[in-house]
Amino acid sequence: MKVLHVSAELYPLVKVGGLGDVMGALPQALKALGVDVRVLMPGFPGVLKGIRQEGEAGVIQGIPGVGEARLLKGRTPADIPIYVLDIPAFYDRPGGPYEESGDSHFKFAALAWAAAQLGLHGDNARWKPWIVHSHDWQSGLTPAYLAFGGAPRPATVVNIHNLAYQGIYAGGLLSDLNLPLESFHIDGVEFDGNINFLKAGLSYADRIITVSPTYAMEIQRPQWGWYLEGLLAKRSKDLVGILNGADYEVWSPAHSPHLESHYDPVRLSGKKICKNLLQRELELEENPEAPIFTVISRLAPQKGLDLVLDNVEYLVSLGAQLALLGTGEPALEQGFLKMARAHPNRVAVRVGFDEGLAHRFLAGGDALLMPSRQEPCGLTQIYALRFGTLPLVRRTGGLADTVVDANPASIANNTATGFMFEPESSWVLGETIGRACDLYQQNPRAWAEIQRRGMKQDFSWKASAGHYLDLYKALCA
Repeated sequence: MKVLHVSAELYPLVKVGGLGDVMGALPQALKALGVDVRVLMPGFPGVLKGIRQEGEAGVIQGIPGVGEARLLKGRTPADIPIYVLDIPAFYDRPGGPYEESGDSHFKFAALAWAAAQLGLHGDNARWKPWIVHSHDWQSGLTPAYLAFGGAPRPATVVNIHNLAYQGIYAGGLLSDLNLPLESFHIDGVEFDGNINFLKAGLSYADRIITVSPTYAMEIQRPQWGWYLEGLLAKRSKDLVGILNGADYEVWSPAHSPHLESHYDPVRLSGKKICKNLLQRELELEENPEAPIFTVISRLAPQKGLDLVLDNVEYLVSLGAQLALLGTGEPALEQGFLKMARAHPNRVAVRVGFDEGLAHRFLAGGDALLMPSRQEPCGLTQIYALRFGTLPLVRRTGGLADTVVDANPASIANNTATGFMFEPESSWVLGETIGRACDLYQQNPRAWAEIQRRGMKQDFSWKASAGHYLDLYKALCA
């Protein structure tokens, strides 16, 4: 089985969010199951520097905005075959991969066009995919190009990692993007008079995947459908939620290179050392009795960080500490920095992102705050489970699919793995923080049992990749 994945991110070459982690792990898991899997990416500097180049795979003709471009081939650090679309005018620029320069419609239409040409004609070594699997809006036009590209064509899959980002551009660009006039209608690429890259994929793909079963249901409702709930409900038979997996080769307290002390469910003493080292690194009071609540997140209302900000004073009053790592909306950044100045020994804030520090937050923290209003899947709560850091989450998306609330019943029947709350309110979050502090301080034995249970949960990519493979087989059949 030959499968081509098309993505703008792949860890460790390019990573902005969870998509990078998924693409760094999923192809490896599929390869282990016997799939001939390859990846197509834009020629960002980090990609060209990070792969082992092996020459050219051909020349792509007719690319929107540039005409033609070389397709390079190589190997990722994990030894996955990769194609790289070499267009320096689009991709070799300062700033992040999604930096808007007025030509993003061409930048990512080029990626989708290259994917479609590979799907229709293969490379210069005659490798041709049976399935083209696109990820998020950046490659969303791929199924549309293939639908109008002639037969035979490969089967197509679109993966929604976050429906909120759709890639919407002016309808007048239709011909510039090599899209035929007959594609511009309500059941095609058209969206309120514009062209919607993600909607194009959802309209023309043979199957639609999103990153958790609960999120697959949520996005068919107006609250979280981002105006595409009607289309998704109409295509519900072709829509499936497959939970993302975790790469435990990277995210494990037993062998993380970013930790001075390692531990596992049998030997939890190393976590206490990590906690003390984190308190020292962040200049927090070195108090083993104070539960540390950590946040590793983009600072945005969607992530519920305003609810956390509302509860900082209360959290401190309970004798707890807060350690936050993230960047985002200036008002939230300033709000948390103000709290850190007001409580220098109890609240520590690091604006930005540091992979090593994220590992130390997970290892040294007692609980992870993740009160998202919406979370398609979430990976940080899965990492936290493996690190013995109890996730405190809102009941939504993948958070609802991965965490079991520590209430009296679940504690008694040995199923609890964290804390969960709803609805989205500062008061309810505060009540849940209070529950967590009470359990930590009054029943350390139960807390340790929940830690060990969480560390033994298996959300590896092996099971998730098996679900992807089943879907591929059904498409090929």
